[in-house]
Amino acid sequence: MSKVAVATTSELAAEAACEVAAAGGNAVDCAIGAALMSMNTQPGVCALAGGAYVTVWAPDDGPMTIDGNHAVPGSGITGRDPGGGITEVTLDYGGGVSTRVGAGSVAIPGALAAVEMAWERHGQCGWHDLFVPTIRAAHDGFPLPAACHYYLCYSDPDIFSRSADARRALHDDDGALLDPGARVVVPHLGDSLEAVARGGARVLYEGELARAITAHVQDGDGALTMADLAEYEAVARPALTAGLHGWQIATNPPPAIGGAVLTAMLLSCANLPSRDWDRASLERLIRVQRACLDYRQRRFDAGADLGLAGRELVAAARDGRLLGRWTSASTVHTSAVDDSGLACSITASSGYGSGEMPAGTGLWLNNGLGEIELMGDGIAAGTPGTRLPSNMAPSVARRADAVLAIGSPGADRITSAIHQVLVNTLEFGMPLADAISHPRLHVDTSGTTDRLAAEPGLDIPETDLPLTVFPELNMYFGGVGAALVDSTGRFDVASDPRREGGTAVCG
Repeated sequence: MSKVAVATTSELAAEAACEVAAAGGNAVDCAIGAALMSMNTQPGVCALAGGAYVTVWAPDDGPMTIDGNHAVPGSGITGRDPGGGITEVTLDYGGGVSTRVGAGSVAIPGALAAVEMAWERHGQCGWHDLFVPTIRAAHDGFPLPAACHYYLCYSDPDIFSRSADARRALHDDDGALLDPGARVVVPHLGDSLEAVARGGARVLYEGELARAITAHVQDGDGALTMADLAEYEAVARPALTAGLHGWQIATNPPPAIGGAVLTAMLLSCANLPSRDWDRASLERLIRVQRACLDYRQRRFDAGADLGLAGRELVAAARDGRLLGRWTSASTVHTSAVDDSGLACSITASSGYGSGEMPAGTGLWLNNGLGEIELMGDGIAAGTPGTRLPSNMAPSVARRADAVLAIGSPGADRITSAIHQVLVNTLEFGMPLADAISHPRLHVDTSGTTDRLAAEPGLDIPETDLPLTVFPELNMYFGGVGAALVDSTGRFDVASDPRREGGTAVCG
C-alpha cells in the first residue's frame, strides 16, 4: 500500500483520501477521492457538474495537465438567443460581485471526465472505491462547512433557492438557511453518485443523468444538449513549466488562464532583491502582479484566442518585456503526493453556481457561461465545444530530491496566492505551514481603478494604488493546500488557515 500525504478542503475530504489509500490507492486515487468529497459536500462553493483541471507528475514521466474545464454548449441548436434563460444578480459577497445565473448560464461540465482520465492513466484502485466515502456522506448527510454558510448567506436567496430539491437540502422546516455544522442531506445525490460509481463518467454524459440535466436546462431556455455531453472529452496536455531555485514547476497550460499567469509571475519575480518580503521585494511583487493581472484582464476574454494570449504572456515574461508596462467564488483544491514520488494536484470549480438542480439528480449545475469576471460583458463565448477561460492553476514542483503538489481556490487570487507560497518555500526556505500562513497581498485589476489589498504584517511600500489592509488573514486571499515528499520518504503537508481545510498522511 502506498503512503500518501494529502492537503484538501476539509477533514471530511482528508478522511476520504485515507479511506481510498486503505483500499490500495496512490496519490492520484487519494486526490480524486478527496476531490470528489469536496465537490459534493461544499454546497455553494463547488459541485460535481462543474469543471476541473488535474496536474499529474509521475517520477518516470513528464508532467501533464488534464483539462476538464467548462465548455460552450449549444451543439445542434441554431438561431438561439444566447441571452435566454439568464438572470444577472449582484451579491454583497466580497465587497460586491455580479454574476449570471439560471439555465442559460450552464456550460458543459468536465470535472468528472477529467478525474476519470487521471484515474485511467495513473490510478491503482477500483473506480468504485474512489466514490465509497462520498456516497456514504451523501446518504448519511454531512456538516455544512462554515465557509459554505458564509457564501450562502449572500447567495442563497438569489441563487441556491431556485430549485425545489436545493431548497430542501439547505433549509430547515421553517425555511431558514441551515446553521454552520448542521447536517445537510441533498435529495437524490447519493443515488446519482452510486450510478456514476457503477457505470463510470459516461453516466453523466450519456445516461439517465444526462437526459435529466439537459431536459431541465432546455426547459429553462438554456443551451446544453445531449450532443454537447456525448461529444465532451477531457484533454491531456503537457504542463507549462518554469524554473525557480533548482525546482521545475509544472502548471496548467494554455488555453487556461491561471497557469500562464502563474508562470509569468514566477519568471518576472525571479531573483528578488532580498531573501524575505522587505519593501524592495514587495515593491517588485506588486509590479509583477499588476502587470500580469492587468494583462489577464485585457487579453483573456471569452472568445479570444486563449492559447495565443497565454503564449504571448509567458514570452513577454521570459524576455523581460512584461514589467516594462508598469513604472510605478468559488473553487476547491486538493494536493497529494506518495512515497513513490507521484504527485497530483486537482482544482475544481462550478463558478458561483447557476442555482439549477434538475429534479431527482441532487446535482447543482455550474454557471460557467455566467462568470462575468471571466466572460466579460458578453456570453457568446464561441462555437459549441470551445473551452471557457479559467483561473485554475493546479501545480506540481519537482527537483532531484523532492516533489511538491500545490494549488488554491480563490478566483483571480489563485495565481497570486500560489505564487507567493512558492516563493516563500522554494526561494525563502520557509516550511510549508509557515509559507502558507504568511501574510499575502493582491493587486485587484478587475475594476475601473486598480487597487491593492493586503493582510496585516507586511511592510507595504508606497504606491499609487488605493490600499485596503484586512484586519486578519482572510479567505479572500485564497486557500492554498500543499503536500511534499522528499527522497527519504519524509512528508510535509499543510492547508491554509484562511479556510477550513484538512490534511492527512495515510498508509
